Amino acid sequence: GSGDAYLYALDADSGDLRWRHGTVGAVQSSPVVVDGVVYVGSSYVYDGSWGGYLYAVDAGSGELLWRYETGGLVSSSPSVVGGVAYVGSDDNYLYAVDAGSGELRWRYETKGWVWSSPAVVDGVVYVGSGDGYLYAVGADSGELRWRYETGDFVESSPVVVDGVVYVGSDDGYLYAVDASGGR
Repeated sequence: GSGDAYLYALDADSGDLRWRHGTVGAVQSSPVVVDGVVYVGSSYVYDGSWGGYLYAVDAGSGELLWRYETGGLVSSSPSVVGGVAYVGSDDNYLYAVDAGSGELRWRYETKGWVWSSPAVVDGVVYVGSGDGYLYAVGADSGELRWRYETGDFVESSPVVVDGVVYVGSDDGYLYAVDASGGR
């Protein structure tokens, strides 16, 4: 990723440029590579309007496979599980986009920006929001399972280990929340 509106692929041994793909706006999210495809978000501000895209780019050639436009900046890094790319946006939504076609499967609205990168475990998407909540959303349905209120923004990305969701909040605390019930 870069701040100059390109996604770069470098040779791991030599550092030589293999390819670069132009994006609409800066690449602030970290790319993820699944089955030979690079998924990454970008953000733009143009004439007072804000937006972002989720990209799918062929890892070998740099060819664009598809891009999906969200209603806000995409600084969240995508998670790709079971043929679906999950990513958050400044427009207060968590998106589930078909990893093969780039078509929207569902989107879930929080009450704040979603800078957190989603964790997807056992059919549930866990993500934090600027509204101060940690969310658990059904990966297939996009329906809320539960939400847990922290004391402040949840910008950090959750990690799930042995049925516990760990996430930091801007209130200065690390939270350990039961993955099945949100306690």
